[in-house]
Amino acid sequence: MLIELFLALSAGLIAGTITGLLPGIHINLVGAILVSLSIGILSPINPIYLVVFVVTMSIAHTFLDFIPSVFLGCPDTDTALSVLPGHELLKEGNGYEAIMLAVYGGLIAVFLLLLTSIPLILFVEKGYNLIKSFIPYILIFVVFFMIFSESKKVLAFFVIAITGVLGYITLNLNMKESLLPLLSGLFGASSLLISIKTKVKIPKQKISKIKPKFLKPILATMIASPLCGFLPGLGSSQAAVVGNTIVNSDKKEFLTLIGATNTLVMGFSFISLYTIHKMRTGSAATINNLIGSLDKNILILILATSFMAGVISFFLTSFLAKRFIKIFAKINYTKLQYFVIIFITLVVILFSGFLGLIIFIISTLTGFYCISLGVRRTNMMACLLIPTIILYLF
Repeated sequence: MLIELFLALSAGLIAGTITGLLPGIHINLVGAILVSLSIGILSPINPIYLVVFVVTMSIAHTFLDFIPSVFLGCPDTDTALSVLPGHELLKEGNGYEAIMLAVYGGLIAVFLLLLTSIPLILFVEKGYNLIKSFIPYILIFVVFFMIFSESKKVLAFFVIAITGVLGYITLNLNMKESLLPLLSGLFGASSLLISIKTKVKIPKQKISKIKPKFLKPILATMIASPLCGFLPGLGSSQAAVVGNTIVNSDKKEFLTLIGATNTLVMGFSFISLYTIHKMRTGSAATINNLIGSLDKNILILILATSFMAGVISFFLTSFLAKRFIKIFAKINYTKLQYFVIIFITLVVILFSGFLGLIIFIISTLTGFYCISLGVRRTNMMACLLIPTIILYLF
């Protein structure tokens, strides 16, 4: 059995690396394929091993996907915010530092997951419905805080309003993978177009010793991640915005916060499946389809797998980021940016169709315009915050 578990863990690391490094190839897609194969060609395999594979892939993905987010400006659903400070550090020659700050957050998260799992299980079983009723008001406070913390308050309100409307319309369209064109346009392609327009030159990247600050990110993620890991309509991006509103971190702390919330929300979704039988991520839904409700022994296996996958993925991401820097130094960055935009466009068409392409173009132009207004780009996360508030209130 140990050999089979090791093989499942290894296969999950490989799959998580592939989904992390290739934008558009999401773990939810792999999960859907796995579920369909589990009743056919994979039926002889014990579902426990498939669960280990899914958990490992999911945790590894939360680490590896920071590499394309920082170097290529290709944000995943959960790493869109990392493009902002990550690209700033990249332009300073500190792209490796940006990645490692995020994965240090992920590493801390797998430790926090183990330490807080039992208290959270007890708390959620008793306080879930009470917490749920407060969520829209917390998010409304976050939106107002985002506006009033800006020097250009009217412009900040305008950005929040138009991206909120865009997000609400997009998420209510009958379209597959609706977040892909929305976030890729607002945070990915728009930033790439601005870099091309301003002829940004990327300096030689440095590999230096990283000294992350953990106090604010840990405090923020421990407050925000449980809310977003257990409640519908909330993900790690919302958790990062809520957490940053609480602690007001700098750009390096923000990257650590994003890394921590990305991994912790994924881990909490497994606990959510165990405690309240709700599926808050695609990975949790895949596990539910494979084995149904979790018992205590399966949850312990999932938590242990998450921890091992997180520790291994930390070192794997560091290793691959260093290799990526060497390749990156030999590539014409402007041509690479054009290639990435074309690649994202093709991925959007493939997974979201013609309607997705229209949303991608509108989102890109909206992002380009909003960035030019000179307010914080995190205001564009209203594209998720506003629809979530409406979901809870109505």
